[in-house]
Amino acid sequence: MPLKPGTRLGPYEIESAIGSGGMGEVYRARDTRLDRAVAVKVLPAHLADSAERRARFEREARAVSSLNHPHIGQLYDVGNESGVEYLVLELLEGETLAHRLERGPLAPPQVIQYGMQIADALERAHKSGIVHRDLKPGNIMITKSGVKLLDFGLARSIEVVAGPGAITLSPTAAQPLTAEGTILGTFQYMAPEQLEGKDADQRTDLFALGEILYEMATGKRAFEGKSQASLIAAIMEREPAPIAGLAPLTPPALERVVGACLAKDPDERLQTAHDVKLQLQWIAEGGSSVGLPAVVVTKRKDRERLAWILAGVTGFAAVIAITLLATRHAPELKPVRFQIDRPAGVITMTWPRLSPDGRWIAFQAIDTSGERAIWVRAMDALEARRLGGTEGAGRPFWSPTSREIGFFADRKLKKVPVDGGPVQLIAEAGGSDGTWGAKNVILYDNTQTDSIMQVSASGGVPKAASSFDRKQGESGHAWPQFFPDGKHFLFACFSGSGSVRLKVGELGNFRSHEVRSTASRGEYAPPGRLVYVLDNNLVAQPFDLGQMKLTGDPVPIAERVNLLGGRENFSTSQAGTIAYQSGADQPGSELVWIDRSGRILSKAAPHDIYSDMAFSPDQKQVAVTIGEGTGDKPNIWIVDLARGTRSRVTFDDADHVWPVWSPDGQWIAYASDSGGAFRAMRRRASGEGRAEYVTPPTGFNEGIGAWAPDGHTVLIQVFRNGNWDVDRLDLSDGKRTPYLDSRFNEEHARLSPDGLWVVYSSDENGRYEVFACSFSQPTNKWQVSLSGGRVPRWGADGKEILFGDPEGRFVAVPVSTTPRFQAGEPKPLYFVHVPVTGFPQDRILPAKDGKRMLANDQTGDETPTPITVVVNWAQGNK
Repeated sequence: MPLKPGTRLGPYEIESAIGSGGMGEVYRARDTRLDRAVAVKVLPAHLADSAERRARFEREARAVSSLNHPHIGQLYDVGNESGVEYLVLELLEGETLAHRLERGPLAPPQVIQYGMQIADALERAHKSGIVHRDLKPGNIMITKSGVKLLDFGLARSIEVVAGPGAITLSPTAAQPLTAEGTILGTFQYMAPEQLEGKDADQRTDLFALGEILYEMATGKRAFEGKSQASLIAAIMEREPAPIAGLAPLTPPALERVVGACLAKDPDERLQTAHDVKLQLQWIAEGGSSVGLPAVVVTKRKDRERLAWILAGVTGFAAVIAITLLATRHAPELKPVRFQIDRPAGVITMTWPRLSPDGRWIAFQAIDTSGERAIWVRAMDALEARRLGGTEGAGRPFWSPTSREIGFFADRKLKKVPVDGGPVQLIAEAGGSDGTWGAKNVILYDNTQTDSIMQVSASGGVPKAASSFDRKQGESGHAWPQFFPDGKHFLFACFSGSGSVRLKVGELGNFRSHEVRSTASRGEYAPPGRLVYVLDNNLVAQPFDLGQMKLTGDPVPIAERVNLLGGRENFSTSQAGTIAYQSGADQPGSELVWIDRSGRILSKAAPHDIYSDMAFSPDQKQVAVTIGEGTGDKPNIWIVDLARGTRSRVTFDDADHVWPVWSPDGQWIAYASDSGGAFRAMRRRASGEGRAEYVTPPTGFNEGIGAWAPDGHTVLIQVFRNGNWDVDRLDLSDGKRTPYLDSRFNEEHARLSPDGLWVVYSSDENGRYEVFACSFSQPTNKWQVSLSGGRVPRWGADGKEILFGDPEGRFVAVPVSTTPRFQAGEPKPLYFVHVPVTGFPQDRILPAKDGKRMLANDQTGDETPTPITVVVNWAQGNK
């Protein structure tokens, strides 16, 4: 008799019936001790007197309890209440695969994904000495996290119920046929050796898996029969109809795997679930010669009807071609390259990100209004379009279905459909780079804790996914990238020495192991390659997914891929496509004198790789950061502007940036990462003595941004809690206090010549603008720019402020500071292409005469490089 709601079995209170079968009744119940929902499986009373059935029930309990796997239903408890035997199982929300198949076949990617998960679960069971023996769609539950296998531990022999046409009933008996003589439960998915009464081993489960893969791909059962005898005959003697005839878009390689599972002789089948999993994984990674055909999208707008009709005809022709050529040798695929240029109205585009299916590319772009957003372009389209609702968005990342894009904006993690639609909030989170795995989990690098965080893509509270060891010299983790299993992930580990190590982590624990040391982030790309930047070349190196380690030598893919401290501009897809942005052929610049119209008057220093600049008080010298070669450590140099000679200030093997002169010209301050994070240092401009730290270690990146005329007060630029802030430091007593400190970025604080005013840029208005404030009272501020601005500078006489605007112009604004601060109308001087993203380099220094400026005339990078896309890139990387 079925149990009524409210019935207690030990601490479990029955709430409602879920289902029943030959070996048990299943109920939804509540665990009153832990206050959680569970599933309770009860051995029916009319079967309790069967010693054999009770033995099966106990075997199932022992079998399931020994298995702990994400794709196997978990056993919590076993019990006996007044003679009622029961199991307490994980309550799974979803539907059985049998119910799903009632609506028709699954798409090829879903078939492969579910197949890999089933094979993975069987592999775990088989290694534990457990054979399922009743694998079928009714014993497979589809949940949000993937499939779950149920009902392990059935008897080896076939139980025969007396009577004509009698058959075996499984614990969760399905009904494949409904006419008289119906074949129920186990027979439909039995292997030939089972039907012959022979012992079942792991290959028996693989036969059933082959039948399930066939049914998922076609919506039809592999073997049909109107009676028990005809079904057995079909299983024993006949071959299923070719999958290609029922589902033409199925990859031929998948049909071969199914055929290898359905071999009548167990010795002729694939021998282990591990083999099946690897074969399916290979198909998922693009190993099939034909691959997964592109999806034909239906029409959306009447004006596009003709284009979609043509696309449909083309797609139909492609299907016919695939069917006709399935038995022939596939032609050799060759790499195809093309470039994506900036859309009209876009100044810069960067961070290309390919969708997993290779049909889309997304990138971050800044338009002429200075607004940053995500743009997308279909590979078969001629133009990119901006995604609404992504204003201020950071770098995009794709969902595993290629239907949604995740991004960070306003300290929130969000997602948006690629076809357009409402933006959804996932979590309150501050991050920069994310990755969306097959298990619907998002990983991202936390800008506040410098560790990898995880959160469900459906929403929730983020939690840590990695933990770095400061005792081992680790200073942070970043740039996570999921592997295809959605469980393991690649990430970059930073050390105090500035080196980067690629490591592999795993969801659910903080253990990780190193893959290799490099200066770049990395991505896994099918088939079996790890892609990263080495010596400014984009390379691919063989990678073993089973062992999670490199197995061969790196092979170059492209030259001069931008090296941006790990954020390299490249992206890969599961479809065998790669995208990247290359750097300039000869990166570098010259120091030149220019007039206010931008016309070059004379050269001040020879060609080199200059970045930061700072005038000496008398403007006879300029301190600069010079990188001696691509990828080399930058150092501080002093350039004599009259003679063009240079002398080096820093020498050790570390990054040295952001030089600033003391008011008396005796010292040069700069930021150095020689001790881990960047710290403010200073050294005599004459080169005498040793360098000394200005600030104690804080763990934050920081450096001196401005040195006040009094000689003992400096402004410290510091990256703290995910933002750039400004502190005030008295060098005489070491007293340090926050100066410009908010949840927004405050950057490039510069003191006026008289030391009474400060100019800086901030994104508090949603985009960067230039502000001015009193040095003594920073809360009193005025906005100087009107339509965006960054990298501000004071004119030598303190009567104007100059900065770069989002349109790449150098702009001057007249100002008056007495009796109160007043700013005039901005006046564009000339186009200079001052960078407006990241932490820009100083490129213009106004001279004292007010007529000239020293400019860092950067050659080769005035125009942002296009995005290069390579289809079938691996064919040229063998």
